[in-house]
Amino acid sequence: MASNSRVYTLTSSQKMMIFVLSMSLYGLSNMFTELIPAFRLGPIELSVEYFAFIPLTLCMLFHPFYAAVGAALGEVIFGELMLGQFGGLGELEKFLTFSFAMYVAGRMVKNPLNRAQVGIAAMSGVIIHQLCSSLVDIGKVWIGVEEFEAVPGLAQSVVLVEGIGFLNDVLFSGILFALLPTLYLVPRLYGKIEPLLGIKPRQKLTKYEAAGIISPKLVLAGIALALVAFGAESLSETDWNFGEWDSGFADRFGIGAIWISIGAAAIVAIAALTFMRARRNRGLQEEKMSENPPYV
Repeated sequence: MASNSRVYTLTSSQKMMIFVLSMSLYGLSNMFTELIPAFRLGPIELSVEYFAFIPLTLCMLFHPFYAAVGAALGEVIFGELMLGQFGGLGELEKFLTFSFAMYVAGRMVKNPLNRAQVGIAAMSGVIIHQLCSSLVDIGKVWIGVEEFEAVPGLAQSVVLVEGIGFLNDVLFSGILFALLPTLYLVPRLYGKIEPLLGIKPRQKLTKYEAAGIISPKLVLAGIALALVAFGAESLSETDWNFGEWDSGFADRFGIGAIWISIGAAAIVAIAALTFMRARRNRGLQEEKMSENPPYV
């Protein structure tokens, strides 16, 4: 039986706008999390990990690849480079695991109006990211590139600490700052934000250029990215961590450096939204003129 599904394609300008919008909005939100204090209970830190609902929402409404990569790059640009610092190879692990998790979450949603799909996808994205990060941290201790003994003389305690941290990030940040806002925003914004980019809202039968949601290719890609992320993070703990630098800008200006980065991200976001609105208005005018041609 022939398939009635249609391929979800975008123009180059639409892909770029999704990328820039995701990069600026998530970069902006990521800097606000730096202003929220963390609480420590011994070796365990209770904090707001991230506002994951922003990339999750964009990945579910638009093409997940460009939204996911844009969000991950936004964290690097506004959370690292704008503060005059860069973690070298260690940043590659964050970039790969986060972008892959958000991409998978976006691919899981076929109907943005289906709250069950949205909720499962949102939590899956958070779990994938936090699980990969925890496994990488545990692996670094077990292979000996990083020392960590929460309980003196018991290196295996890293599993307990990482496990508690994983549950904290999933149950606290995952529910409050990923699941609940995403459940509210995705159905609300569906059909309203897409026209700003001149994109028709996704339909149930719409599929992406790539294969299905969970395919062997996607699984193999995830395993490969996880191995690369682990290797990069392990090398970052050795003398092979090239690319690491710190200008001291954040130390000199303190919280002022964070506000500078917030301002830069806000300017990019406003510029992107303004361009999108102008593009939409121009498209509406052209459509109106085509429907009512002038007399010759």
